[in-house]
Amino acid sequence: MKKAAKLTLGQLYTPSTVYSSRTSYTSNPWLEPDEHQSNFLTGRELLIADMPVIVHDASVTDKLETLFSLVDQKVPDNLYRFNSKETYESLIQRLARQEDKKIYFQYVHGDDVLSPMHYALDKDIFIALNNKSRIEEWTDGNFMPEREIVEIADVDARVKEWDFPFVLKPGDDLPTAGGYGVMICYNDEDLDKAIKRIHAAEDETDTIIIEQMIEAKENYCVQFAYSESLGVTYIGSAKQLTNAYGFYNGNVNAINVPEKVVEAGRKIMEIGVEKGFYGVAGFDLLEDHNGDVFAIDLNFRQNGSTSMLLLEPYLTKGYHKFYSYIAKGDNTKFFKAIQTFIKKGVLYPLSYYDGDWYQDRHVNSRFACIWHAETEEAVDAHEAAFLKAIE
Repeated sequence: MKKAAKLTLGQLYTPSTVYSSRTSYTSNPWLEPDEHQSNFLTGRELLIADMPVIVHDASVTDKLETLFSLVDQKVPDNLYRFNSKETYESLIQRLARQEDKKIYFQYVHGDDVLSPMHYALDKDIFIALNNKSRIEEWTDGNFMPEREIVEIADVDARVKEWDFPFVLKPGDDLPTAGGYGVMICYNDEDLDKAIKRIHAAEDETDTIIIEQMIEAKENYCVQFAYSESLGVTYIGSAKQLTNAYGFYNGNVNAINVPEKVVEAGRKIMEIGVEKGFYGVAGFDLLEDHNGDVFAIDLNFRQNGSTSMLLLEPYLTKGYHKFYSYIAKGDNTKFFKAIQTFIKKGVLYPLSYYDGDWYQDRHVNSRFACIWHAETEEAVDAHEAAFLKAIE
């Protein structure tokens, strides 16, 4: 029997829908990936898409074809390509206005780029569900850490009432990712840095969330999909790898996730669906040492580890790790090492951003992947060897 993904995005959206995972070119103080990172992300969901995808030219060169061929996959042919801000924005405008396509955005874009009428998922619903200050609404008041939402002008005074450690987050509609908008404060030095960032964003942010820092036993990203025909479907959970300050360092597959964690996620998904959401969502749920569950972030969008969960049938049973890498100046060495470990059967390619596509300057290539082996120790050993090979 031929292997297949657990689910594809094409099963969730109408045939007239086109998917874009790129952040807007418009600046945002809480989400600052560089242009190459944003372009790189456009290729991340190609193997789970099964639908038209907007993708940067550098993410679909012959090198991606080579990597996919090593795992008996092909680059989809239903792609819309761009290579600059101008070509990206003109592309989505043409698709929407002239070809009557609906765009399913991973991140909202300004109305000056595209009118909300062309969104596949209602823009207001999407913004509301991803607003961190409104988590209590989407959890029905459950699973909440102690928190306070304050006007940005009042932050300096209000934080004095809190004991370290605590977390500061933007409480508005601006998207964040990878922990960039999360400011964990362990001491006065951390707080001073956070306050400077907050005041630098005063023109674009009105409120800040002050939140209890949970001492987590486990940090899960619990993921669900929904369409009318499918209903609310649990697609799996990943454990999140973060440093002490909450910055994202990849995911590993979660085995034997407590049922109460899954059910907490299901309840949140059902509330989102009631409000009009459909598609894939992942919720950051912490389990503390008392076994209590806390919702610290709700991502009503694809997550970095979504592909890892949906492509599980293709992977070695055991330990899976999603991560991405950047070449260290030598793109040829980088690409050769990637091929070596794919051929070993321990590395599954998701996307490749070809720095050599740029002929006028040097750009480091980037690669998103899934490590897969029977044990964590085996994956760690292979990853260490890979990192040594690309030095």
